[in-house]
Amino acid sequence: MDRILIRGGKALKGNIQIGGAKNAALPLMAASLLTGETLSLSNLPHLADISTMAKLLAELGVDISMDGDASNGGNDGRVFAMTAGNLDNTTAPYDLVRKMRASVLVLGPMLARAGRARVSLPGGCAIGTRPVDLHLQALQQLGADIELSEGYIEARAPTGLTGAKVTFPMVTVGGTENLLMAASLAKGETVLANAAREPEVADLAHCLVAMGAEIDGIGTGTLTIQGKDALHGAEYAVVPDRIETGTYAVAAAITGGDLTISGARADLSEAVNKVLTSAGVDIAPTNDGIRVTRADGGLRGVDIMTEPYPGFPTDMQAQVMALMAVADGASMMTETIFENRFMHVPELCRMGADINVHGASAIVRGVKKLSGAQVMATDLRASVSLVLAGLAAEGETVINRVYHLDRGYERLVDKLSACGADIRRESE
Repeated sequence: MDRILIRGGKALKGNIQIGGAKNAALPLMAASLLTGETLSLSNLPHLADISTMAKLLAELGVDISMDGDASNGGNDGRVFAMTAGNLDNTTAPYDLVRKMRASVLVLGPMLARAGRARVSLPGGCAIGTRPVDLHLQALQQLGADIELSEGYIEARAPTGLTGAKVTFPMVTVGGTENLLMAASLAKGETVLANAAREPEVADLAHCLVAMGAEIDGIGTGTLTIQGKDALHGAEYAVVPDRIETGTYAVAAAITGGDLTISGARADLSEAVNKVLTSAGVDIAPTNDGIRVTRADGGLRGVDIMTEPYPGFPTDMQAQVMALMAVADGASMMTETIFENRFMHVPELCRMGADINVHGASAIVRGVKKLSGAQVMATDLRASVSLVLAGLAAEGETVINRVYHLDRGYERLVDKLSACGADIRRESE
């Protein structure tokens, strides 16, 4: 099992290229199941989750070809061409689905196109229950017959799905995406109320429109879909990763560095940028991204509450907590999305952070310095928060169980090393 070793204290300087968003790419790949024609996706990141989804789609009969060198140090020109000519196999097996919760996104498109789907109940990071019941209840409102049997979701709609008004009882990104895809092939009109507004959801909607879907209200909390008899192929580029952008912005701030983040879109990260600016980080637009430096006054504590988009994203909570650990003053971080998303706190405390958790909130009192230590990664974003803390800490930090990072960060060690970080990855 690999681990990452970091000697902190070096200010990062240079340029980092942002890749396509994993959380956008996965539902876009699942959308290939909606048509027998070819869907070509460009700007795909080279990540473990992308490979897992590709294996799952291949298992379901999707023919996948790749253009571009996945090992050339970047993802420019990396394209998946996916053709689901027929869906003879509609079972998404446990061995693949258990590796990644987003695998459940094949449920809606398979059900809508083939009239049946058998999908294992999903796995993924242990940061909360994230039940799929909202997906299932919504699909039932479109006429699906759904049963849970032996760890599998058994869904049938032999005469097709029928449009309906679906009001989600709480905002669900995956549920919105599953229903968007299913409704695009349903009979009549579907209205999704209290829909997720995340940029990744809008990205999926725009791709579906490029495939021939008719969707109104993109980017809002109410989506109206006019079902079509069939969709066609398309070419589409994955939106830049706003979480990767925010992570490297924190890396610049926590090390007192100066990073140009190319390919970033500031309009996708307004809540994060507002928090970072309040904390004493300078963010300036460039021709193709942003430049991030620490302001002269130093870092200061700010209060944060995670919320559905356009609020502060839960996927940035751990990274900003690492930043707050070395800021002047105190901050309160409240997590409203996932109930188990403070698992990085004990590890940060091992490095000298002063953090106390009270229910859904964590009080962070900034310290003058962190110290290198042996720490354990528990999930994707927790893993990268420990990397960020290690970059700022005195001495050597050793991060174990870093396979989580491969799910969401492409070439993290290489990108940081190229900007001056003393960081390496090795096998134990």
